[in-house]
Amino acid sequence: MLSKSYNGQYWWVLKADNGQTLIKSEMYNYKLSCKTGIASSKSSIEDKNFKKYGSTYNSYYFNQIADNGQVLGTSEMYTTSSNRDAGIESVKACAQKALIEENI
Repeated sequence: MLSKSYNGQYWWVLKADNGQTLIKSEMYNYKLSCKTGIASSKSSIEDKNFKKYGSTYNSYYFNQIADNGQVLGTSEMYTTSSNRDAGIESVKACAQKALIEENI
């Protein structure tokens, strides 16, 4: 889903089939740039496109990374590393087939 923030910037969210948020993007100044980010997320689904993180507070998350090294999106926090890894697999499964809905 592509949305516009109160300050005029754009961002997108990739949701699973059940409506759960998988990743949220950075903010973009232009709608076209946001759509380019969505297209990159749809094609950046190899293992190399995901960077896993964990913290000392039992929180785990990941970033989806474009081939040029830029962060495309950041996941929600997970309570286990296995749930985080399942989130990555969900992004891989959902990104390519995701429809772009605008909430502007």
